[in-house]
Amino acid sequence: MGQTVQGVKLVAADSGSARFDVDGKRRILGMGQSFAGGAATGERQSVSLTADVRGHFAAAGSLNGYPMTFLVDTGATAIAISAAEAKRIGLDYKAGQATGVGTAAGVVPAWRVKFNTVKVGSITVNQVDGMVVETGLDVPLLGMSFLNRMEMKRDGQTMMLTQRY
Repeated sequence: MGQTVQGVKLVAADSGSARFDVDGKRRILGMGQSFAGGAATGERQSVSLTADVRGHFAAAGSLNGYPMTFLVDTGATAIAISAAEAKRIGLDYKAGQATGVGTAAGVVPAWRVKFNTVKVGSITVNQVDGMVVETGLDVPLLGMSFLNRMEMKRDGQTMMLTQRY
């Protein structure tokens, strides 16, 4: 208690309810209740990306609060980072579900994980499915587990991502 995270501070809690300050406003939630904050309707966040000389879109952002530059990859099912990147940000990825993923180098070991927060520009998405790939991944991929929550519009060298929910 007492710590403010993204404008939310837990003031008090007991077995029946919790009291929060959300951006300076007091909220009381009973057991089983939830509050969806964020931008009001009509104020959805968006970010504009510009393609590089190869036609690829890079997106500056963060993963669980750690700065990262993603490569937008609509062919990737989920956000994917390397095991080295996961170690850099202190992610205990081996607690996730072990699997294998197909890469250009063949099938490599990977782990299914959940990222607490993924941020690209002014867009923040919570609880996003991800993969940590043991080898063969040089750059973090911004895959469909994030992109499916966006409206994507491409106009030549520009891509606009607008948060849907």
